[in-house]
Amino acid sequence: MQYGRLLDVKMLHSMILLAAVAAMPAIAQDILTADKFFKDVSAKYSTMKDYEAEVSVLAGKQAMAGTVIYKAPSLMRMDFSQPASQVIVYDGQSLVIYVPEFRAILSQQTGSTTGAAAATGEGLRMLGRNYSVTYESSPTPVPLPGSESESVIRLMLSRLTVAEGFRTIVLSIDPARLLIRRMEGVTLAGDSITYDFTNIRLDRGIQDTRFIYDSPASANVYNNFLFSSEN
Repeated sequence: MQYGRLLDVKMLHSMILLAAVAAMPAIAQDILTADKFFKDVSAKYSTMKDYEAEVSVLAGKQAMAGTVIYKAPSLMRMDFSQPASQVIVYDGQSLVIYVPEFRAILSQQTGSTTGAAAATGEGLRMLGRNYSVTYESSPTPVPLPGSESESVIRLMLSRLTVAEGFRTIVLSIDPARLLIRRMEGVTLAGDSITYDFTNIRLDRGIQDTRFIYDSPASANVYNNFLFSSEN
C-alpha cells in the first residue's frame, strides 16, 4: 500500500491516546495545587458515562475535523468529515482505522494496555503517576490561544520516564463549563498533535450499537499495523 499523505501509524496511535482522555469534566473549586486539580479531574472523569463532541485535529501540518463519541469504560469512535469518510473505532479490544483514500482498513488487537486504555479513570491516574503536573502559568484562567474570547485553565503534564509516548501534554480546561476545551501533545519525535473540542454533550445515553462499524467489503485489510510499524 502506498501511504502517501496517510498519517504515520505511530502518530495515529498517539492521537488515540489524546482523544481517549478528552472532554473530561473538571473541578474548578478550591484549587490548591495543579496536582490536586488533576486528581479531581481524574476522579470526576471516572464517573462520566459518555460524551459526544465536534472535534478539530491538527497533526503536524495535517488538519482534520469530525465528531467523536465515547462511552465508558473504553468505547470510542471518530467519524471524520475531513478527510471525508475516514473512521477510527476502538471497542476496548481492537483498534480499527478506515482510510478511504486508499480503501484500506488498519486493524490492531490492543488489549487493555495501549494508549486507548487511558479512556478510564485509572488511565488518567496512570498519567498522573507518569507525568509531573503543573499550571502552565497560574491557576488563574487565561485566554485560549487562537480563541482569545475564551478563558481556560492550562495544565502542563511533563513526562517523568523515557517510556512515555509524549514529552508534554497541555490540557486547556474551560472553567465555566468544567470541560477540557483543548489538548496539545508533543511526541518523542517532536511531532505536535492538537485537539479542539466544541459542542460537548455529556451523558447522552449513547448506545453500544453506535460503535459498531461495518467496513467496505472491497477495502484491503492490514492487521497488526502498529506492531509492524515498530519492527
